[in-house]
Amino acid sequence: MQPTTLYYIHDPMCSWCWAFTTVWKQIQTQLPPQINVKRLLGGLAPDSDQAMPIETQQQIKQAWQQIEQRLPQKKFNFDFWTNNQPRRSTYPACRAVIAARDQDPRCDLLITQAIQKAYYQQARNPSDDSTLLELATALTLDPNRFAQQLNAIATQNQLKEEIRLCRHMHVSRFPSLVLEQNGAYWPIEIDYNDAHISLEVIDRLLTA
Repeated sequence: MQPTTLYYIHDPMCSWCWAFTTVWKQIQTQLPPQINVKRLLGGLAPDSDQAMPIETQQQIKQAWQQIEQRLPQKKFNFDFWTNNQPRRSTYPACRAVIAARDQDPRCDLLITQAIQKAYYQQARNPSDDSTLLELATALTLDPNRFAQQLNAIATQNQLKEEIRLCRHMHVSRFPSLVLEQNGAYWPIEIDYNDAHISLEVIDRLLTA
């Protein structure tokens, strides 16, 4: 029998992924033991040196405001928009997760959390390699190795492969949960306030 895998598809600079963190933790603590959890990077926005259009900035600000309304415990630092030159570019942050993961698998989650904290609470820009290097160094990763791997061909290829798998599973939004069971992929409904929504769907699929 093939193993059953629950994929968590995310982007470290996706604000709705940050909104989902509390419920996602609750889901993981209540999953049946036979389910393997695998984190997968979806890649929200490719590399870009261009300033983010004002219209896009407004759309993202509105998403932040919506999250604060739906989840009052999530607070954003809107100084980001005046302290930085925003770019619609999340691939660098995705590659940072891969580079950190390569040094220590535990750092997949740890650097994701560090990127989210830097972006949403400290008004720092994770689209900049310099910010990502600072975050990796704070995690006591080898900074020289991290800097070499951040934009290495192997890292870029790994990100492409994870994005390809996401598309194969027909994932087009983040965060997403997909259950792989007996070679089939099943999208799992999520709720930003209630872990049981996802858990009930998973339970139905396992007992079908």
